[in-house]
Amino acid sequence: MVAGITSPHTPAGQAMDELKSLEDRCVARGMRMTEQRRTIARVLDGAQDHPDVEELHRRAVLVDPRISMSTVYRAVKLFEDMGIIERHDFRDGRSRYETVPEEHHDHLIDLRTGTVIEFHSPEIEALQERIAREHGFRLVDHRLELYGIPLKTDKK
Repeated sequence: MVAGITSPHTPAGQAMDELKSLEDRCVARGMRMTEQRRTIARVLDGAQDHPDVEELHRRAVLVDPRISMSTVYRAVKLFEDMGIIERHDFRDGRSRYETVPEEHHDHLIDLRTGTVIEFHSPEIEALQERIAREHGFRLVDHRLELYGIPLKTDKK
């Protein structure tokens, strides 16, 4: 099941985790999808990075010049409240977004460039589970963000 989505099936009986697009997830949750929301959802789906609202707006107006910044803010807030996208604060002063992933991953952020690298480590996952158990907890969620600078630097 996709994290943050409480119903295991859509009204048509299709499992939520089969819904790949953000737009499909919104429709399955009963959200009214205007053409502008659809555009914003598609832009988010196509993002290979973790854009902030300003960058989402810049990309969305390339598709539909009538989309305002406030429309993007409202759509992002709605998507986040529904648990369909996640907000991240990678210490750069901007909220950045990604669709709720099908599979869990963590982030490594380059402090020099702001580049975000997604990764998954079974060893880290097992360690987190073990630590939670040792302290008498069952881990239900977590977020790991690592911040660093490259070991190799440009000599220019």
